[in-house]
Amino acid sequence: MNYADIKKVDVANGPGVRVSLFVSGCTHRCEECFNPETWDFSFGSPFGEPEMEKILALLSPDHIRGLSLLGGEPFEPENQAPVLELAKRVRERLPQKTIWCYTGYLYEELAAGKVGEHSRELLGGLDVLVDGPFVLARKDLGLRFRGSNNQRIINVPASLKAGEVRLAEEYMS
Repeated sequence: MNYADIKKVDVANGPGVRVSLFVSGCTHRCEECFNPETWDFSFGSPFGEPEMEKILALLSPDHIRGLSLLGGEPFEPENQAPVLELAKRVRERLPQKTIWCYTGYLYEELAAGKVGEHSRELLGGLDVLVDGPFVLARKDLGLRFRGSNNQRIINVPASLKAGEVRLAEEYMS
């Protein structure tokens, strides 16, 4: 997997001060995507052990609330294994940090294991999933943490437990 950027201070892609990983590769190609250069799976630099350790170090300070995974598309089948490994390491070393992920796929597709071999397991490592493609006709600049009103902010642990989508209501307004 390649990555486009690691932001050590991000306040736009989840609550509080966060570290964000922008992965490369996306087949959704949403019209007026804010990051179209990341559609290319070859864009950026290779993601490996040094980058994982860098992210873990950046997440360590108390004022950092968590990790946000964006792209590109973290749930592209080619990206799932390294993203899953990163989520596991964050859970092991920094269990108090939250993990948010942005995806153009729908929760239901991921939970059913219809996208790659690790989608269900990767969901299990997340706190919040912002799902659905960006839809230009539904763009709403007044929304927090999402670009169009078709996108949902999902409480992943509650959804997995219930067997159906449970929104993270505290972030939806």
